[in-house]
Amino acid sequence: MDLPDLIRGVNHRLEQALEAQLKPRGMSLHHYRLLETLADRNGQPMGDLASRLLIDGPTLTKIVNRMVASAEVYRGPDPHDRRKVLIFLSRRGAARFGDISELGISIQQAILGGLGASEAAALTTLLSKLMACSVLPLSSPESRTRDGDVRMT
Repeated sequence: MDLPDLIRGVNHRLEQALEAQLKPRGMSLHHYRLLETLADRNGQPMGDLASRLLIDGPTLTKIVNRMVASAEVYRGPDPHDRRKVLIFLSRRGAARFGDISELGISIQQAILGGLGASEAAALTTLLSKLMACSVLPLSSPESRTRDGDVRMT
């Protein structure tokens, strides 16, 4: 197997394990990841969220609309650029994420625990280096808008 296949395979297994825990709680993987992202850094533009969640803009808009309707997130103006809209985690969304945040952590701990401390540390270091690798483009110049946001295709 080549490296991209291995990475996709591991990611797929991680997502399956997390989805199995989320489904009985009435939550999708994208829903969880959006809550997780906003809990980490609240008030993000849609373009940044789409890039971080690896989903296209229209899909993210549908997810955000559902979460606005359930009062888990809300839209607000960017204090630095009134033309931009930011997505914020509401108290209800923060409470919901607080109830389930341990799921992702426990899956990660189980995987890393199965490797042993030195192998887990080495894997984390190598994957961090791979993410920072300058030969891997984050996006093509054509996928950037005039204001520098990433356009998801």
